[in-house]
Amino acid sequence: MRSVHSLPGHDEPQVVEVPTPQAGPAQVLIETLAAAVNPVDVFVATGAGRGAVNAGERLGLGWDVSGRVLAVGDQVTTIAVGDVVAGVDDVMVGENRAQADLVLLDADAVAVVPDGLDSVDAASIPLNSLTAAQAVDLLGDPDGRTLLVTGAGGAVGGYAVALARSAGWTVTGLGRPGDEEFVRSTGADFTADAERAAYDAVLDGAVLQQEGLAFVRDGGTFVGVQPSAQVPTERGITVTAVKVVRDASRLAELLARSVTGELAVRVAGTAPLADAATVYAKIGSGGQRGRWLLVP
Repeated sequence: MRSVHSLPGHDEPQVVEVPTPQAGPAQVLIETLAAAVNPVDVFVATGAGRGAVNAGERLGLGWDVSGRVLAVGDQVTTIAVGDVVAGVDDVMVGENRAQADLVLLDADAVAVVPDGLDSVDAASIPLNSLTAAQAVDLLGDPDGRTLLVTGAGGAVGGYAVALARSAGWTVTGLGRPGDEEFVRSTGADFTADAERAAYDAVLDGAVLQQEGLAFVRDGGTFVGVQPSAQVPTERGITVTAVKVVRDASRLAELLARSVTGELAVRVAGTAPLADAATVYAKIGSGGQRGRWLLVP
């Protein structure tokens, strides 16, 4: 079968042939309908990215996938052969990951795609929605506090704005002028030029890091999305960063909220798995809204 890999000596992804995986006792084997390409994939596909994750000779790429279940292990009771599922590979390293014809995941990393949600589009949801939901959890109780979400028009930021609003935060989204309509559609306020030290909390979807910390009031809360590069604290601000982890029940909830439209499903486009390098180049050039999906 085919799989998208980062290989030594290459700064763009390579489509290679790998052995067909077999489902272990607590695993499901998925025939891929679509696999998302995220900025982290683009980073890891480069030489610098490979070094950052201490990759071996071959490194599979991809975090989220949707597809039809071909086989399940004998310990799996929540997923059945024939189910259409979406899932997240949160292991980060390994030869076989989500951008492949067939994907092997632990059963606790997948959820059934609900009726009303396009099975291809579903691949755009797991990583970014779970990251946003778990980042909002780290903010604590809203309790009338104000929140600035940076990168509010982006994939993680867009989910974070909607989820924080639903959780009771008074939310302002920081983004490009062209993002204003989308951000306001969630019920949040919008700014393209945030005031320094004006917000009780910041969720830094844009990875502004120290620059984003400047928007937090003294004693406030800052949640980043790069756990490997946490921002040093200052002015009594509580600083933490989200590290996304699999959560099948939470993913099922987020997929259901995508059906209702509470969470916008944004797909930038689709392309054949064989054209992975072209898609990676598009994402690397910036300016994309929504996720590009690779379709076998």
